Amino acid sequence: MKVDILLGLQWGDEGKGKIVDVLTPQYDIIARFQGGPNAGHTLEFDGIKHVLHTIPSGIFHPTAVNLVGNGVVIDPVIFKRELDNLAPFGIDIPKKLLISRKAHLILPTHRLLDAASEAAKGKAKIGSTLKGIGPTYMDKTGRNGIRVGDIELPNWKEKYRALANKHEAMIASYKADIQYDLAELEVAFFGAIETLKTLDFIDSEAYLFDAMAQGKSILAEGAQGSLLDIDFGTYPFVTSSNTTAAGACTGLGIAPNKIKEVFGIFKAYTTRVGSGPFPTELFDEVGATMGRVGNEFGATTGRPRRCGWLDLVALKYAVAINGVTQLMMMKGDVLSGFDKLKVCTAYNYQGKTITHFPYDIDPELVTPVYTELPGWKEDLTGMTQADQLPKELMAYIEFLEVELGVPIKIVSVGPDRKQTILR
Repeated sequence: MKVDILLGLQWGDEGKGKIVDVLTPQYDIIARFQGGPNAGHTLEFDGIKHVLHTIPSGIFHPTAVNLVGNGVVIDPVIFKRELDNLAPFGIDIPKKLLISRKAHLILPTHRLLDAASEAAKGKAKIGSTLKGIGPTYMDKTGRNGIRVGDIELPNWKEKYRALANKHEAMIASYKADIQYDLAELEVAFFGAIETLKTLDFIDSEAYLFDAMAQGKSILAEGAQGSLLDIDFGTYPFVTSSNTTAAGACTGLGIAPNKIKEVFGIFKAYTTRVGSGPFPTELFDEVGATMGRVGNEFGATTGRPRRCGWLDLVALKYAVAINGVTQLMMMKGDVLSGFDKLKVCTAYNYQGKTITHFPYDIDPELVTPVYTELPGWKEDLTGMTQADQLPKELMAYIEFLEVELGVPIKIVSVGPDRKQTILR
């Protein structure tokens, strides 16, 4: 029996979906533990690109069972769309996909509330994906939410109507110019609920207890990234759930002492979507090149990602709060062609040099302190073995391992599952 966790160490978009797909043959169960369809996990193989938002990234493998855990929030309409997109690939969805009864549902009015709230913030907006995630988690913590298990009950639509009416009153209070036809949105919503009902709803914590007792292996899949964690991220420019390793325990019902390996994924540089501070962000041709070569556009929103050098202060922080045991470096191929690479190894924080991640990284307070390393020219995308990697890249990797104190076990050199080098 083993329970391992795989999560992102930056502001999301690190490439978690690809690595879950690569690791899935080693596990019996892939279990998503938090977040909602604000996630976009991209997988590429056999010349086809797939983007998953809620369904775990192990769904394309024939052996593993995929579980949507209690910590996830589900938009039935987006979920149905994902299922429709998977239909051509002959996956036995009823056999391979299970849903926790304790997972909360995103209602149409949650999305409208999200839009109204963001519009009302004006220039102070947080860069929400407008998927209704925040309002759904607010209802969850406010003890008003509707869970998957509720739709098995005869009176659940009464509960829905009461909550939707409350939401409409809240939307009006924002005085934002939000035009909508709720009746039309509800047609799609209730239709998607019927599709959801064709899947198995389970008491997922009991299912996982039994699986562990039988010696089965579990990979807990996170969404977003550690710097977007509601407690430890760059608040308030964060998501609404715990994206760190602790979220796997609360989002699946797995005890901390059952966790074995914690796989931390990071890009060889740094990106961020939406608003919020970003100390190493580049506004020059270097940043533009990273974005262009790395195809840095949000898998969920399509928004261009902000790009910058690797921030080791933030990365060390994420490694520490997650207890990371193995690292995986993504998109090393994007850095090919730069004469010099920079890595942020400290901050100048209000006139003092610090190496810890402070309470506030507002650009008026923080200036990155860089260490410069030589770049490489070689195209990495066709390489398959670690001994093929250029010596400058190996020096880059070894520098990071010394700074972080954790081995880098995987180096990704392209989007396809085959473009993955084990060290």
